[in-house]
Amino acid sequence: MTCTIQWNALTLSEWHERFARIRRSNLLQSYEYALAKCAVDRQSARWGLVRIDGAEAGLVQMIEARALGGAMHALIIDRGPLWFNGFGGVDHVRRFAVALNKAFPRRIGRRRRFIPEAENLDSFPGFEKSDAPAYQTIWMDLRQSEDDLRAGLKKRWRGALVKAEKAELTIEWDWSGMAFPDLLLGYVTDKAAKGYDGPSVELLMALAVNFAPQGKKEQKMLIGRALTNNKLCASILVLCHGTSATYQIGWSDEQGRALSAHHRLLWEALGQLKGKNITDFDLGGINETSAKGVKAFKDGMGGQPVTLSGLYS
Repeated sequence: MTCTIQWNALTLSEWHERFARIRRSNLLQSYEYALAKCAVDRQSARWGLVRIDGAEAGLVQMIEARALGGAMHALIIDRGPLWFNGFGGVDHVRRFAVALNKAFPRRIGRRRRFIPEAENLDSFPGFEKSDAPAYQTIWMDLRQSEDDLRAGLKKRWRGALVKAEKAELTIEWDWSGMAFPDLLLGYVTDKAAKGYDGPSVELLMALAVNFAPQGKKEQKMLIGRALTNNKLCASILVLCHGTSATYQIGWSDEQGRALSAHHRLLWEALGQLKGKNITDFDLGGINETSAKGVKAFKDGMGGQPVTLSGLYS
């Protein structure tokens, strides 16, 4: 079995067409995310078509930084490659790692970060596995009916949702990006008050530019708003990529938490996404240490927990 990576061999339309074929296509491998990340961090990106024994097998997006004429080189592949139907087995991922190592071998001045979107792997020739905790997330299958999705909610989560549905809340949905400034202000205020980790303002603004470009008919950014007594009390941001979507950020003030507004926003977001033919919803990273409450909240939606194999350098 042989694996090759053809860098920048596809046109943008060809990339998007193939990307849309992939189930559970994550945010970090999306074209719009690369544009945002590169703009903020002054990096560059390249896009690869992965072939196994000559057949098109998957896609991979890599972020790079170079200095001193290339003597200093950093490369990042986060949660890739993404595989087409029939590919993505352990042997395929290992063959990809061999091809990647051949193209970008370990050397002085080069830093590599490779987080494969795969479970149940151990080691690769040419790579060292980090001791850092493996990335975890929860995926929801939106091909299910609304009744089945609701039945899958954990008891406590479902109870909070019922409470929110009975509360005097007005829920609004925005696909245009017009609600972004209020969302961002609430997020900044909430983050400063609670001191949690989260995306920077600069990255969120760059994501908004690329996922909700002005004048474009196809918008890929969904903002949910919960209001009580005409006052915004909670908001969430969801980004769409291919036939998948990712829960990016959300916040609630004291009244929003008392009314479980966040539960209702995320629940009703499922219907919004299903209406746009989104089949898979990534609830975003979870961990057992710094954000146990976040993990419990996301786990309550009854999705499938996934733990990737780890970080390799």
